[in-house]
Formats: sequence, C-alpha cells, structure tokens
Amino acid sequence: MTALWTSAEAADATGGQATQDWDAQGVSIDTRTIAQGDLFVALKDVRDGHEFVAQALEKGAAAALVTHRPDDVDEDAPLLIVPDVLDALWALGRAARARTGAKIAAITGSVGKTSTKEMLRAVLEKQGKCHAAEASYNNHWGVPLTLARMPSDTDYAVIEIGMSNPGEITPLSQMTRPHVAMVTTVAAAHLASFDSLAGIAVEKACIMDGLEPGGIAVLNSDIETSQILQDHAVKCRVKQILFGETAADWAVKDVRITGDVTVINASRGSEDYLFKLSVPGRHFAMNAVGVLAVAEALGADPVAASLDIAGWAPPAGRGAREVIVTDAAKDGESLELLDDAFNANPTSLIASLEVLAASSPTDNVGRIIKGRRIAILGDMLELGDAEEAMHRGMAVNADLQKLDLIHCAGPLMRHLWEALPEEQRGYWVQTAAELVPQAPRLVDAGDVVLVKGSKGSKVSLVVDAIRKLGHRRSQQQ
Repeated sequence: MTALWTSAEAADATGGQATQDWDAQGVSIDTRTIAQGDLFVALKDVRDGHEFVAQALEKGAAAALVTHRPDDVDEDAPLLIVPDVLDALWALGRAARARTGAKIAAITGSVGKTSTKEMLRAVLEKQGKCHAAEASYNNHWGVPLTLARMPSDTDYAVIEIGMSNPGEITPLSQMTRPHVAMVTTVAAAHLASFDSLAGIAVEKACIMDGLEPGGIAVLNSDIETSQILQDHAVKCRVKQILFGETAADWAVKDVRITGDVTVINASRGSEDYLFKLSVPGRHFAMNAVGVLAVAEALGADPVAASLDIAGWAPPAGRGAREVIVTDAAKDGESLELLDDAFNANPTSLIASLEVLAASSPTDNVGRIIKGRRIAILGDMLELGDAEEAMHRGMAVNADLQKLDLIHCAGPLMRHLWEALPEEQRGYWVQTAAELVPQAPRLVDAGDVVLVKGSKGSKVSLVVDAIRKLGHRRSQQQ
C-alpha cells in the first residue's frame, strides 16, 4: 500500500524533524477514531493533544506530529517535531494540494454546505476517485486536515469551507486553491458577528479569493445578496455560472414535492434536465441544481450526475427522514421523524417547515386516531440583536400555520411559543433535556415529526428519545 505521507515527505512539507523513518496511511486528530497507521496530530483545543500521544501510539498510530516529546512517550517513539502543530497541519494541507492533479470544488453558504458537499461527493465518486471532507470539517483545522488526508491520485475533491467571524474564508480558500467555488445561499446565520446580511455575503464571496486561474464561481441567483457575490466574481476576474429560478445558466423551472421524493425540472441552455431526489425539500432541490452546475464546471458529466444524485440521502441531523415503528405487531403503528437537529436559522427553518407541511400523516393508528404534523423546535442561535423578533416572527409563516402542534425548547423559542394560537401550543420548556422524559406524550403513531434547532440547543436529545419509542428504518430503504 502506498503511504499517504512518508516521514521524509511530511518533514519536507512542515520543516519539522522526524525522529525516525515512518509511513502514515492517514491523518487523525482524535484518538477515539484513530486508525492503525495514522499520523496523529496533537492539536490544542479544550485539551492539549500532547496528552494523548502515548494513547495514539498504543492504538497503532504510525507517528505523532508534536512540538516536543511528551514525558509519557518513549524516547525512541516515531514523532515529527515542529514549532507549531496547527501551522504544520496547514503546511501538510498546502503540500497535499500542491502534489495532486485533482479537480477541486470548494463549497460555502449559510445553509446547506454539508448536504451539498455530500450530494457532490455522491455524483463525483461515480465518475472518478473522489475525496471530500468528513462530516462538517470546514474550519481552520478542518480544511487543512481534509487536504492533508487527500491521496495524491485523487480525481475530484470537494472541500467545505465555513466561517463564524469575518476574515476566515479567504485564507482557507487560498490554501484550497479550488477550480470551482460554490455559494449555496446567504442567510441570517452568525449575525452576532456581522452587522448585516450584506456583511455575511461579503465574507461568503471570499471563497472566490483562492480560485485557480480560469476558475469558475457557481452562485445562487435567487438570493437578495446575489449581486454582492456577482460583483466579487467580477473583481476576482473569474467566470460566473448562476443557478436558481432566476438564473440564465442553470435555471430551475419546477420543483414538486411528492411524499418522500422531490422532482426537479431544470435547464442548461437548450438542454432540459428532469431528475429526482430521494428526499423531500425545495432547499435540497435548489442545491442539487447547483451541484450539477459544479459537476459540469469541473469537467464531469452533468447528465450522469443528474441520474446518480437520486442515490444521495441527507445524513443524520440534516433532514434525514426515517420511520420509527412503535409497535411491530400492529400494521401502520409507526411515525415519521425528520431529524434536522444539527443546525437552524430562519432560512433553514422555513425550508424544513415547507417539507413538514407537505407531508402526509396517517389516520386511524395510535392513541389519538388522527395523524398530526408536529414540530419540536429548539433555539436558533447566533442571530444577533434581532434574535427574539426572528423567533417570534416565525409564527406568521404559512407552512407553520398548517401544523397541528408545536413544542418549543429554549428561552428564544419561548417568543415563538407565546405568539402561537392556543390550539397549536404544545409544551414549552427551558431546555431540550426537559422534553426527553415527555417523549411518549409529545408524539404518537401516525404523526410526522420535525425536530430542528441549532446544535447548541441540544434538540438532538429529543431525536434520540423519539427513536427509543420503537425501532427505526430509513425512508430511503
């Protein structure tokens, strides 16, 4: 097996000193998931990674990237000693990028980065050797780690780039040096760190700063800040490809949500595309058309991509839809769960409510007889000074008004709960954990249940509690 990194290559990339020769097959920052033959990177976070070097080596790590030999590590241990571990990880990322001939796409956006990255991975891996970020590794350590893990013979790479403060995207884009940069959307997220939506758009546009010569920007034409993105593309002197309902390039003509499927009709010039996603959601449909635009821009076959994209399903916490069988002995004794508990802002909540409102509960099962559309909502965080008004304002959303029952958790969601009509109000609690013991009373067989909130609201606890009411099977089976 060809090594991902030899000690000589890693030392040359980082300017570090290897204590002995070694070959690494992967790169890891976490001893809980480290694999045999990985290079362990001893980053400092809540705890200093140097505390775990001995454990990593015991688990079979090929070597450890460190600033010094920890006291509990043997003197002859395989190490790569550098002045700063994070700087060295960045250097490994840059070196991995420099040695590959892969076509690289970088994706950012306030909503849908990870889902879009996974869609693009799903279609590109059918057309070549594809490398993509794990989970949502999109920050100052996630991007260089993803690059450092990239094999040199990769055909396509998909790099997710995120931000929470101004000035974060440009250096990550410049390290990635993408051939294609995509912005999914710009929405009210991280407003606590920005003065306005326009400020977020300016930062998102910076994903174009690292584009290779001849690079292409794939941009959403429908959002109110699209012109900011387009102006930045002009400034960077890169080609633009627009997607969306108002786009001249990849035009979305029709989106139909039918049960568990989204059917999309789009066009690219004189070519028409009719394809489907195996999951409901207008927001997924828009990003899917963007994925076809990126695939084409990378030199892949967009027709094949439009066929293969039906095999994609959202990961847990990001809109995954599953059936919870509450009584296997009774036909139909089940409920549908929409797990969207990883992230939330007004734009993504509106999209999820549209999916829930279009769903079909099942009557004549369970205790309550009538199937219901139920939302269990946790706080949307990092929205800035207008956060209370944004929560309260969701009460007038047309799709939310179609729901039967809404449970809320968190001090911000109390503002929405108080604005609801009495017949829609379920429980309100200070923390999501308080809903966990109430799970049997929150939902019933026949219901379709959306659980959504920012990760910090911990509504994923409620997802787990609902799953424990029965056993689950994926809607994509």
